[in-house]
Amino acid sequence: MQIPKHILVIRLSAMGDVAMTVPVLACMQKAYPEVRITLLTRRFFAPIFNQLPGVEVYEADVKGKHKGLMGLKRLSDELRAKRIDAVADLHHVLRSNILKRFFKLHGLPVRQINKGRAQKKALTRAQNKQFHSLKSTHRRYAEVFESLGFQLDLAEFEPLEKIKLSPGLSREVGNQPVKWIGVAPSAQHPSKIYPPKLRAH
Repeated sequence: MQIPKHILVIRLSAMGDVAMTVPVLACMQKAYPEVRITLLTRRFFAPIFNQLPGVEVYEADVKGKHKGLMGLKRLSDELRAKRIDAVADLHHVLRSNILKRFFKLHGLPVRQINKGRAQKKALTRAQNKQFHSLKSTHRRYAEVFESLGFQLDLAEFEPLEKIKLSPGLSREVGNQPVKWIGVAPSAQHPSKIYPPKLRAH
């Protein structure tokens, strides 16, 4: 397989997992500046990539024109029209698997993340846990690009510039040198939900 010149990267949700693509994409840009990157994600997450000018964010309107099987077919057609020549699926869910089938019908190479579900399940089960170090999400993302022929050194990532708070948010948190902790009260999975009895504290 030839080294791709224009990669479609798929990561639709959730916010933390989308944000964790930033170091990997930044390393890709640094090591391979000639490679175009189109990131398929939700519009809400686009500002996360403002400091990566070489990454074009393409909106997945999964509740509108890209909803359902025909919507995903339309989406795949739109993305192929951008002349992508390889796909890095960092999500590996039903939607991205359907897109994968459409892309493969047109001969596009698709590589998907190995989420290590079996290892994670073995570590978190109630009985007979298997205590082994697990790969980080960043490393798993990088391996997808490596399977497309790119070599990435995540140690080369340089933290992005710290973004200034908006005036409104600055008024809310004040100027005192204290640390804030953000808590997301809800989540998709019950095990990740912040306990309701602790929310009032």
